[in-house]
Amino acid sequence: MAIPYLLYVTPDGEILEDTRLQALSFGDRPLKANELIPLPDGVTLSMMPDRLAVGQKRNGTRSVLPQSRGWAVAALLPIGYTRTLLPAYEKVPDTEPLPFFGYSAVAGMNGKLYVAAVKTDEVRKWHPRAFNAQKLAKLVHEKQALFPENRIIGQHAHCALDYSCPTASNLFFERWEMAIAVSPSCNARCVGCISKQEEEDLISPQDRLTFVPSVEEIVEVAITHLEKAEDAIVSFGQGCEGDPLLQWPRISKAIKALREKTDRGVININTNGSNPRWLQRLYDAGLDTIRVSTISGHPETYNAYYRPLGYTHEDVTESLKKAAEAGVYSSINLLCFPGLIDREREIEALLKLVRDTDLKLIQLRNLNIDPEVFIPRMPDFASMGKALGMKKLIEILHQELPNVEIGNFSRPISRTAQAAPAL
Repeated sequence: MAIPYLLYVTPDGEILEDTRLQALSFGDRPLKANELIPLPDGVTLSMMPDRLAVGQKRNGTRSVLPQSRGWAVAALLPIGYTRTLLPAYEKVPDTEPLPFFGYSAVAGMNGKLYVAAVKTDEVRKWHPRAFNAQKLAKLVHEKQALFPENRIIGQHAHCALDYSCPTASNLFFERWEMAIAVSPSCNARCVGCISKQEEEDLISPQDRLTFVPSVEEIVEVAITHLEKAEDAIVSFGQGCEGDPLLQWPRISKAIKALREKTDRGVININTNGSNPRWLQRLYDAGLDTIRVSTISGHPETYNAYYRPLGYTHEDVTESLKKAAEAGVYSSINLLCFPGLIDREREIEALLKLVRDTDLKLIQLRNLNIDPEVFIPRMPDFASMGKALGMKKLIEILHQELPNVEIGNFSRPISRTAQAAPAL
């Protein structure tokens, strides 16, 4: 069987393979050929700044490349692929945390590049080639000229052009899932929040929304999308905001206004699901789907990551139960960190959560974070049992939950007819 060899990036930015050293994953575990796939289309290879490349010699000893040769390298996967292993490296002392990306282990074999990942969804609607930059810029200019006073359009123009956000971009392409950010505040303090960090040495990669849009602004943006877009989904709750549920009265009014105008398309919310009563008001207004963010079905792990303010893990579970009762299609956005979510305790808790809430879809999401920022803030991994591996986790989910979809993206699915909204 072929040996996966160490990859590193030189000071000039060239990625090279060292055939004297076997590639390792995080924790200095040797990579195996059957754990890797060829680099998928749309992947980005990233230097890991101030992280030295490490590999294993043929005699089994660990070897660290000198800084003069370059840095460790990792892959940033396109949406639709789930990473299975983190990259190995040795951190230079007293250096800054890594930027908030989802680093995946890479290796070279037979002159080609490979990554530790599995394909977990159809990527056509999310592939970078579906978001032509020149066409997007033109559409943004046209939409802003048409609605110059709408602040939502201004916000997502920034997100589309500066962050290449797919759902923000879809607002302008008028197709598929479209973003509507509504809440500058949040009632969780997630360790890996990408729009607001409390710790000085952790820099959020995105700007947080600074205003609360009016009901009129929401309806103005959403109505055309619902009426005309292919597989139309209007989604509250984006990476550039806090939690939209804190603006539930405004969202409720907007949903009712939209449903008075059209019954087409899907209205979705991405939320932490912190308040079942508030969500019930949205279910009653006509919300079609909900995606609740979580990192675990176990309260201890959940609380360590989300650090919730004024709500509990039980509230989140209750919100999902009420969604099922209302006929609202429910999913979770499962933040995946290999070595945590695939541990025995975590798998058991996840299965229980899904069964207890009649969940319809698990959306796997690679957690973007520096492992050395994340791990010290979590419960002791060893207390959670053996890590079975991400591939085994996905296999177990398919076997134990045959009626639950496993993927990465929201589905354009309307509410069940027997649970029609009360408008």
